[in-house]
Amino acid sequence: MNTAYHIVAVIAALWIGFSGYSLFTKQQFVVEPLQQYGISQSWWNWLALAKSAGALGLVVGLFIPAIGVAAAVGLILYFLGAAATTVRAHSYKTTVFPLLYLAPAAATLTLQLAK
Repeated sequence: MNTAYHIVAVIAALWIGFSGYSLFTKQQFVVEPLQQYGISQSWWNWLALAKSAGALGLVVGLFIPAIGVAAAVGLILYFLGAAATTVRAHSYKTTVFPLLYLAPAAATLTLQLAK
């Protein structure tokens, strides 16, 4: 179980970290949906920072478990909010994408609490 936790945590951190990096660098595939949802550009860096901090927290959680738990919970809440935003914007076909990021964060939390 411990090995699975480490693997899932690292993969989740890399995937979510890439998402944060993509938003920091304003990649079109990330920016375009945010514009469609009506998210103000003044929030973009804060959202990118939240994703990046969560990803870093997952890695730190490998050594300091409480930080990993806090990071995973924060990321789960972040992506639930992102999914709610897609629903609010009536963009139902894109609701799955935040849930795809939520899944590895939730798996990391589950595995961490199970070890």
